[in-house]
This record gives sequence, C-alpha cells and structure tokens, in this order.
Amino acid sequence: MTEERAQAGRLWRWVGAAVVVAGVFFTARYLLRGRLPIRAVQAEQQTVVNTVSTNGHVEPVVNYQFYSPISTTVKAVYVHAGELVPAGKVLVVLDDVEARAHLANAESELKAAQAGLFAVTHNGTQQERQAAAAEIATDRLQRDQAQRNLNALTRLVSTGAASPDEVAAARQQLKMTQTALSAAEKSAHSRYSPEEVAQARAALNDAEASLAAARQVEAQTTIRAPIQGTVYSLDAVPTQYVQGGTLLLEMANLKHERVRAYFDEPDLGRLAVGQKVIIRWVGKPSQEWEGHIERMPANVVIYGTRTVGEALVAIDSPDPSLLPDTNVTLTATTATFPNALSVPREALYAENGKYYVYKIVDDSLHRTPVTIGTPTLSEVPILSGLKEGDWVATETTNGQPLQVGMPIKVQQ
Repeated sequence: MTEERAQAGRLWRWVGAAVVVAGVFFTARYLLRGRLPIRAVQAEQQTVVNTVSTNGHVEPVVNYQFYSPISTTVKAVYVHAGELVPAGKVLVVLDDVEARAHLANAESELKAAQAGLFAVTHNGTQQERQAAAAEIATDRLQRDQAQRNLNALTRLVSTGAASPDEVAAARQQLKMTQTALSAAEKSAHSRYSPEEVAQARAALNDAEASLAAARQVEAQTTIRAPIQGTVYSLDAVPTQYVQGGTLLLEMANLKHERVRAYFDEPDLGRLAVGQKVIIRWVGKPSQEWEGHIERMPANVVIYGTRTVGEALVAIDSPDPSLLPDTNVTLTATTATFPNALSVPREALYAENGKYYVYKIVDDSLHRTPVTIGTPTLSEVPILSGLKEGDWVATETTNGQPLQVGMPIKVQQ
C-alpha cells in the first residue's frame, strides 16, 4: 500500500513538471508570435575617413633620356642598369667618324659664308677690289688725256689749225671718259645691293646653325651623366648598330619621383591639391609610401575603357626602391570626419533622394529621416536624425523586408 502511494506521488510530480514545461513553451510561443527577427547596430561616435582609390604610374620628376643622334655603332658601354653614377661619368661612346666628317664640312661651309659676307660688305673680294682700282686709274688717265686733247684743239681752232668738228669730237670723247670713270668709282664703292647683303648674312646664319648642330651631334656621340643619379634603363650594347633616334638609356635621381594617377571622372570633384595619398606597389606588398596631390587634372582623357583625369602625386617619403615605370595603386583621403556619429552603410536606405533608417523604439521599427555626410565604403556619417546610442536595424535574418511598426526580435 505504501509502495503504491509512493509511485503515485512520483507520477503526479512528473505530470506536474510536464504541465509547467508545456505552459512555458506555449506562453513563449504566444509572446513571440509574429516578431520579425532582425540584426541591429548602435549609432556611435568614430572617425570616418572618405577615400578614393585608383591606379597610377611612377615616373621621375626629371627624367634624362639619351638617344643615338645618328645611325652608327656602339663602341663602348661603361655602365650597367641600376648603377648609381656620379655627374660627368662617361656612360656610352658611339662611333663618331660620320659625325666628325659632318662637323668638318660644316666648318668649311661656315668659312665660305664668312668670306662671302665679307666680300659683299667690303665691295668684293681683294682681287675684285684690286681690279676695280686698276680700272679707275685707267679711266682717270683716259679722262685726263681727253681733257688735254680738247684743250689743245680749242687753242688750234682759233688759228684755223683745227676745225670745229674736231673740237666737238674731242668734247664727246671727254664726256665718254668721264662717264666711264664715274661708273667705275660708283661700282667700287657700292658693288652689291642691300638684298645681296641680306642674302649673304642669311647664308652665314645658316652656316653657323649647321655648325652648331654638327658640334652637338658630335658631342652626343659621347654620353655623360648630367647629374648624380641612377641608370634605370639601358638598351645600348657594345658593337651593336643603332638607328638614329634609338633610345640608348634613361637615368634620373630616384629620390625625386612622383606618380601620375588616373582618377575616374566621377571622383574628380572630390579631389583637391594637398590631399593625403597612400601609395602601394605589389612588388613590396608590406610597404607603403605617403604622398599628396600636387597637381590637379587639366582635362579628361580616355584611358583604356575609362574616362579619367591625370593628377600628379608627389611622393613625400622618397625611396629608390620604388622603381620608375612601375604600376601602383593609390588611396587618396578626400574628407575626414573626426568624432562623427555613424552607422554601417547597410543600415541606410534611400527613397526619392532622401535618406532614412529603421530606428528601434520599444521593440518595433520606426522609419527615421536622417541627413548624412559623404559615406565611405563601410560607414555613413549621420549629421542629424540620430543620437549616440540609438539602435537601428540593418536587415532581417529570414529574408523578409523590414517593416515599420512590426514587433521585432534582435538576433545576434
């Protein structure tokens, strides 16, 4: 009897426990019925940084390129790629036989042009001047003789020893000798016209220019370093025949480099001179270089499939290991909002150009208009509409849309 009562007591205790569990289950199910499961975040103060990313090309600020001035042979190369050389060092020597021949010919043409200008500005060559002086002397003698003949005939005509016709002929002869003498004297003092003088001067200028060009070409057959710098590109090979205009080498001071950055057209309005830029190169993925925008784009160009503006970025932390002609990525800081109230971008919604969030108030969603600053890829600065500590919904966990006034259950 006692045993039966004990078993009956245990049975009722199990039944009671089951009733309590069932009550709790159905009560919780009732209370949670219809609640929307969501994820939520809290608006908080933090520094929001706006950036623009793009690609670019490293180049020296001052680049020295050396080309073969003529078609010739490379005689010697005294440098290797990557070598740091002092100013004045001989780098490459070309065969200069042809250049020296052109130089000698130019010098000869210059002397001829100088002689030509001297001749036209001094009434001819020395031989021409001597011939003119001899002609003038002869014409003077002939004039004097004609004058004496006329005088003698004039005396004789008064005594009847000479006829008037002989006197007239003598006068005509004197006039002819005087004309010849005048022409010879005029020719001796102004043999060449102003146009001929100008032509001779132009010929001299051309000869001087040709000589200067020939000297420059001859000098360029020996290539020297204009500065202390690094030869970062070398194409010259000893005994190699090169065409005129062939690029032989490039050098620069690699402590003075910059980046030509290609910013997409929609981002250009956010850029300004002086903005900080971080430069990264895949060749050294663990390293980055600081810089700033030095020059804004002057126009917009087509770059592959993009429309871009080319900005120049100065490198503030020069490093010779950042090689010229390398392709880099850049991140420009366009705006910074210190201690800005912000929420993740996924918490922001827009309709008809106006922004709003779903603010959580008393376990339900309320559509709350907000004004924002320029968003980053992950954060949105909130200028008004929220205060620090407010909770906002980002999404549901069951794929349903967020609904105003809907009871919610925040999921972790």
